[in-house]
Amino acid sequence: MLTRRRALTLAAASAAVPLAGPAFGQARYPTKPITLIVSYAAGGGTDAVARIFAARLEQVLEGRVIVENRPGAAANLGTEAVAAAAPDGYTLLIGNQGPMVVNPHLFRRLRADPATTLDPIALIADAGLLVVVGPRLPVTSLTDLVAEAKKRQLVYGSAGNASASHLAVVLLSQVAGFEARHVPYRGAGPALNDLVGGHIDFMVTTIPSVVGLVEGRKLTALAVTTAERFAPLPTIPTAIEAGVAGYTASAWYGLLGPKGLPTPIRDRLERATAEALRDPTVLSRLRDDGAIASQKGASAFAAFMTEERARWGEIIRAAKITLE
Repeated sequence: MLTRRRALTLAAASAAVPLAGPAFGQARYPTKPITLIVSYAAGGGTDAVARIFAARLEQVLEGRVIVENRPGAAANLGTEAVAAAAPDGYTLLIGNQGPMVVNPHLFRRLRADPATTLDPIALIADAGLLVVVGPRLPVTSLTDLVAEAKKRQLVYGSAGNASASHLAVVLLSQVAGFEARHVPYRGAGPALNDLVGGHIDFMVTTIPSVVGLVEGRKLTALAVTTAERFAPLPTIPTAIEAGVAGYTASAWYGLLGPKGLPTPIRDRLERATAEALRDPTVLSRLRDDGAIASQKGASAFAAFMTEERARWGEIIRAAKITLE
């Protein structure tokens, strides 16, 4: 028999958990602006992907999405901000492999370990890198570059210690069996200036940052680091096709929230992300930035990050890279 006290208890419980059912997913979320935090300064690759994605996500969710840049502390500040936020779906993070899977191997103490303080929602995109050489090193293929690097110590630049451009060369050197001297810069721009000027030998860097220099014949592209060729640059082989078996590297971007996101909110965001990434305009703009849209949802993204964390951990330990 349903007593009055039991009825009141059930009613209170129902009111306290208003997340179940389609009404919540379709009408009650979002009811206020969503803040999408980027752990880097405006104008970079992560920021560009975030703004392309946010513009379409607004339309899908029918609510405002504000991109907020929180650079600093090797991109750990953005992670900390989202980890400390209420798990209500109104503070989210665009994370990439640096703070998500690389930094835990570089810092002995993290205020917010992504593996335990964040909930993966979806992988947004995967961006390939280009192996490029400047006028100082007149080689025309990746196998030539590797052969030259085995003869003498070459010098390469990167966007900074433990950046994607740094670790991509570390991995290349491990797979191909050579050593090279690393010169870290404060961003890809200054490094590319020195590469064009002949002060360093080669780089592995993001496609948007270098494609204009390649088309202008100021740099020579030897290979793309993804498993498949990049459609807008069909004549450039993959590193595997160019003779370095087993070598792939990329810069990826995913959507995450604070640990403990209610399942209906996470599911709503996962579906909205998938819908946003099917939009032709979004796909075209991502391709212009060297990225390919993903359709990995929460569980697949979580498994992917676990694999990536283990993979880059082995690479970093072998290279003895530290930031502390």
